[in-house]
Amino acid sequence: MGKITEALQKAAKERINRLDKAVKIQEQKQFVARKMKESKVDARLIPYFNPKSIISEQYKSLVTNLLSLNKGKPPHVIAITSSIAQEGKSITALNLAITLSHAMHKPKVLLIDADMRKGKIAKYLGVGEHTGLSEYLSNDAQLDDIVFHIDIDHLSFIASGKVPSHPADLLASARMNELLRQLRSQFEYILIDTPPVIPVTDAVIVGTHADGVLLIIRAGETQRGIVNRTTELLNQAHANIIGHVLTGIEYFVPEYIYRYL
Repeated sequence: MGKITEALQKAAKERINRLDKAVKIQEQKQFVARKMKESKVDARLIPYFNPKSIISEQYKSLVTNLLSLNKGKPPHVIAITSSIAQEGKSITALNLAITLSHAMHKPKVLLIDADMRKGKIAKYLGVGEHTGLSEYLSNDAQLDDIVFHIDIDHLSFIASGKVPSHPADLLASARMNELLRQLRSQFEYILIDTPPVIPVTDAVIVGTHADGVLLIIRAGETQRGIVNRTTELLNQAHANIIGHVLTGIEYFVPEYIYRYL
């Protein structure tokens, strides 16, 4: 009788192991980012073309600062926004994502284009329009339909998708919460490019989902009062502003520094 019991227990364990293995395989398949065959990356993505340039070094400094936040326990989901349009937030988000994916420990990075009104991430990556966030949040696509990567190691992206009727409602939905919950377990860092804060509420909504918000400011152009109003709106939503990035800065680089780099 003991041998029969042992045989039954062994058979049961084998079935459980097979089921666990099948579930793990299914989970792995669910989150495989599909490779894009061709891309024409925008020339402004400097870390992609020249990772040793002066500009690339500035992004490396930004990554170093981010990774050192909270005593070496940095935020894993970061929303990137600006006060108004034309401040360089999308290019900054892409350059930051590329630089972060090249960090020493090679983290898995995901960039989400949550600007479902005027999303440009797919365009800047040169891959055209693709099924993206709006289709997923509208229940017209599944996760493995929207996650892609090109020839940048450790970096995947989700395009904005087609322009929906009510972007803010989709971002505030339970499905958005569920999406981020799933993605947190698959990627070490998630960067979310959002619309500007002043014109629409989208960035404020996303900011509440994120662990931190980076505010992009164009030097010499964005007025202080506008930045203060943006900060006020994010604070009212209890979004955690973790830093500011100045874009459009021009400065002289001594020749000896340039030669060193």
